[in-house]
Amino acid sequence: MPRRLTKPQQIVWRRKLIAADARAGYDDAQHALQRLVQELEKSNGSAARSFEEGLDETLTLHRLQVPEELRTSFHTTNLIESVMACLERHARRVTHWRIRDQKQRWVAATL
Repeated sequence: MPRRLTKPQQIVWRRKLIAADARAGYDDAQHALQRLVQELEKSNGSAARSFEEGLDETLTLHRLQVPEELRTSFHTTNLIESVMACLERHARRVTHWRIRDQKQRWVAATL
């Protein structure tokens, strides 16, 4: 959500964005998000233009027909960051890898 909005406005618009993005089909989601852009334009044109710039990226998971259960996981990078944090926690003290594929085995064991 654009930082051109106040904190209370960001909360309201984030809820609206999540509801529009939760639509099942690509066309439904696209129409709902376009309506949001038009509604936002009335109160904050700068935020509406910023939001509109990222509209295609927002709809990528719909376009790829990713199931709704997975869509929520892939909306942020938290999934990736969580894996990286686990890897760091398990392997950060290792300074010398004896065998060439030892790093790969540690990664596999961590995952």
